[in-house]
Amino acid sequence: MESALRLVFDDLFSFKPNRHTLGGTAYFLVCGSQNWLVDCPQWTSEHCQWIEAHGGLHAIFLTHRGAIGEVADFAKHFDCPVWIQEQEAYLVHDRSVRVETFGQDKEIAPDLQAIWTPGHSPGSSCLLWEAHGGVLFSGRHLLPNSQRQPAPLRISKTFHWPRQLASVEKLKSFTFAAICPGAATGMLRGQRYLEVAG
Repeated sequence: MESALRLVFDDLFSFKPNRHTLGGTAYFLVCGSQNWLVDCPQWTSEHCQWIEAHGGLHAIFLTHRGAIGEVADFAKHFDCPVWIQEQEAYLVHDRSVRVETFGQDKEIAPDLQAIWTPGHSPGSSCLLWEAHGGVLFSGRHLLPNSQRQPAPLRISKTFHWPRQLASVEKLKSFTFAAICPGAATGMLRGQRYLEVAG
């Protein structure tokens, strides 16, 4: 099962792209004594067993509506809440799931800050983890381009392109050394994350 997850840092793993989230990449991070999922991997017994073997889950953070996938299965199995920006919370359809929301930027746990970055979708958000000089989980807000640089991507489903560009500017006020994108990880060409030029 170890091969199904990729080591990013000693306390951070990435899952294989998930067909239920249109090829999205989810992450498992150990933040102090808390284990978090960032976005939703595919619901499989192997993933479930791996997470159980690593201490279960404290919470799940979703970067955008397209990352919901099978989140209800994980949330109910591990009895943990799902964090999502308030404009997209209604899309977690299973009412037995505990949903935690935020409107503006918010510290949701020690060393974890939710940053609202609308544009890709109305509730598109990034998660900033203070470890390793700052790790930004960008969802589909910033993706690797062909030069392995982080960039916004305008597609037919983009909610509001000018807002997405404004959100890119907003991120310049935060400090991070690495970006873990929520899609297009094949563009990393063997790298585990996008390095941010300091």
